[in-house]
Amino acid sequence: MTVLLFSLIVLAGSFLAGLVGALTGLGGGVIIIPMLTLLFGVDIHYAIGASLISVIATSSGAAAAYVKEGISNIRIGMFLEIATTLGAVGGAMIAVYAPTDTIAVIFGFVLVFSAVISLKKKNENLVQYSGGKLSQILKLNSSYPTEHGEISYAAHNVPGGFIMMAIAGLISGLLGIGSGALKVIAMDHFMKLPFKVSTTTSNFMIGVTAAASAGIYMQRGYINPGLSMPVVLGVITGAFLGSKILVKSKTQWLRILFACIITFLAVQMIYNGITDKI
Repeated sequence: MTVLLFSLIVLAGSFLAGLVGALTGLGGGVIIIPMLTLLFGVDIHYAIGASLISVIATSSGAAAAYVKEGISNIRIGMFLEIATTLGAVGGAMIAVYAPTDTIAVIFGFVLVFSAVISLKKKNENLVQYSGGKLSQILKLNSSYPTEHGEISYAAHNVPGGFIMMAIAGLISGLLGIGSGALKVIAMDHFMKLPFKVSTTTSNFMIGVTAAASAGIYMQRGYINPGLSMPVVLGVITGAFLGSKILVKSKTQWLRILFACIITFLAVQMIYNGITDKI
C-alpha cells in the first residue's frame, strides 16, 4: 500500500470517526484507535498519540458550533476540567509503560460499560429548577434550546460528577480516547443533565483533557506527524458536519448509535488484546 493510499483511507475513516464523535460526545478516538491498530497494524501507542491529536481537533471543530447554539454549559465544562486534566496527566504517565495488550483489553471493557449505561432511559424534558446546593453556589444550572422552546435543567450530585470526571481523565490519558463516553455518563447519569447538554459539553471539554495527555506522548515520541495529519483533517471535517446534525436530531437514536458502535469496537479490542494480536 502506498503512502498516498494509506493517507486517503485513514482520512476517510477519520471523517466517519469525527462525525460519530461529534454526534455522541465520544471524541472520535473510539473509532480511530481500533481502525489504526486492527486494520493497519499500527502500534497502539502511536495510535493513541494520533487519536489524542484528533480529539483536540474534534473538540475545536464541534465545540464552537455547540456554544453558538447555546447547548453547551461552559461553566460546568470549565469546572469539571479541573478533575479531568489532573487525571489525564496521571493516565498518560502510566500508559507509556503499560503493555499494549493490557491497554487494549481495558479499552474494550470501558466501552462495554459505556454502552450499557448509555442505553438507560431518562426523561429529557423534565424541567429541573433546583439542583444541589453546590450547583447553585457555582451557578451551574442553565437551560438549552429545543424545538419546543427553552428547557431548564439543574446539575445534581456535583461531587460525584467531579470524581467521575477525574476517572474519565485518567482513562483518557491511558487510552487516548478523550474519555468522551465517561464524561457523557458522568453528566448524563450522575449529574442528571440532558443528553444533548452532556454530549455537547463533553465535546467542549475533551480538547483540554487530550492536550494534557498529548504532551506526555509527544515527549515519549509517540506522536507521528505523518499519521496524525490525515486523522486530524478527517476528524475536523466530520466533527463540523456532526455538530450541524446534532442540533436537529432526536436523542434516542443517538443513544442507540452510541451503544452499537462502541459495543462492536469493544468486542474487537478485547479479543485482539486477549489473543495478543495488538
